[in-house]
Amino acid sequence: MSEPSSDHQISAVRAFNRFYTRKLGVLGQQLLKSPFSLSEARVLYELAHRADPAAKEIGSELGLDPGYLSRIIQSFEENGLITRKPLATDRRQYRLSLTAKGRQAFAKLDRSSHDEVADMLATLPCGGRERLVAAMAAIERLLDPSEVPAPRAILREPRPGDMGWVVQSHGSLYAGEYGFDSSFEGLVAEIAARFLASFDASRERCWIAALDGTQVGSVFLVRHSDDVAKLRLLLVDPAGRGQGLGQRLVAECIAFARAGGYRKITLWTQSILVAARKIYQQAGFALVATEPHRSFGQSLIGETWELKL
Repeated sequence: MSEPSSDHQISAVRAFNRFYTRKLGVLGQQLLKSPFSLSEARVLYELAHRADPAAKEIGSELGLDPGYLSRIIQSFEENGLITRKPLATDRRQYRLSLTAKGRQAFAKLDRSSHDEVADMLATLPCGGRERLVAAMAAIERLLDPSEVPAPRAILREPRPGDMGWVVQSHGSLYAGEYGFDSSFEGLVAEIAARFLASFDASRERCWIAALDGTQVGSVFLVRHSDDVAKLRLLLVDPAGRGQGLGQRLVAECIAFARAGGYRKITLWTQSILVAARKIYQQAGFALVATEPHRSFGQSLIGETWELKL
């Protein structure tokens, strides 16, 4: 059983509902200065995006009271927006379709909605649009996970602030899962700082994996020599696991190394990192050396893996 919602949580959701309906202007009798209410506009939308639907289909989709929906349809018909044809299998049910006037009315409403949202998004700061869309998608999935497919992380270039996330995430994750001390976080910070200071765009790359606008993974491919690239700082946050993200990040490194003319990729990892080792092995890397060592507050077995390209 889930724990009961607190009064604070309930109040926060109700406050957001009030804010959002006010922001979108749906509290008035007409939507977007049109002659239609919000419910009427939604019915128009369904009619425009379905092939001759039955009234029952629309009512079920929108959760509208049959009597209320019947009055909306009657109004649309009287205003020449729709036509009704009885179903051959049930004369009490009708197939609905928009007339030319109805399609014109929907097109005008749709354009007004598009322009209003565009104006709202234009006022947001850099990165704000992406965060807003990601937050909306998260709300949809939480409230109705059956309707919204699980998102797939995107891979992108690093942005300001991402290197700090890489350092912090490695430090906290490896401390929590493997007991590494702060010296490991210091090593990651050195690697990230070196990458920023001497970045060679023609032969080096960093990929950040993002899910709903939030970082959930990283990997670096850096120049070790003219012929050898080094794969570093592969990380998949628990929030990004279960979708093959580690394999995707490693595949990006391999593809870039081949395109860049490298002959080999090398990497250093630890024997306790079972999931990472499996990814490397599946990608074709071979274990070429092992060495016990004492680092990061732990007794470890370091491993060198190589992939010939």
